[in-house]
Amino acid sequence: MVAAAVIFPTGFADARIHDSKHLDARRREEVAPVITAAAVCWAVAESSESEIDAINILQATLLAMERSVASLQAAPDYVLVDGSIMPAVRIPGETVVGGDSRVACIAAASILAKVHRDRLMQAHHERWPVYGFARHKGYGTAAHLAALAEHGPCPIHRRTFRGVTTARPG
Repeated sequence: MVAAAVIFPTGFADARIHDSKHLDARRREEVAPVITAAAVCWAVAESSESEIDAINILQATLLAMERSVASLQAAPDYVLVDGSIMPAVRIPGETVVGGDSRVACIAAASILAKVHRDRLMQAHHERWPVYGFARHKGYGTAAHLAALAEHGPCPIHRRTFRGVTTARPG
């Protein structure tokens, strides 16, 4: 699980920065350096596969969010979080449902998190190419589930991931 936090200068706006789900991987890679150059500061953080297995995907998401905010070089005055659940941060803030399409810093954080995750998946693909991580990015596609059934899980597979519990031991 990957999350990011971004602080932009007051009044910052850039039309290229919007909901990461509406940008393909190439466009996200192009916009990421614009974000990091314009930001007052930014941070990317992760929760591990074992943490996701231990505490569930939602709690691991909130943990990655907490870590990204805690990793910022400058403490924000206020935290805006995409979604409806606030992570346990010691800074005032609020949730914004659909925030990645409404708030520049949330959209930017989403882009940085996806770029980081895509790069992680590419590195995993290079280490374990039989799973096709470069194509499906770890999502439960038919090809991913077929690779699990054929090869069993590799070390980065969550043990609670659909398909792992029925795959042969890896």
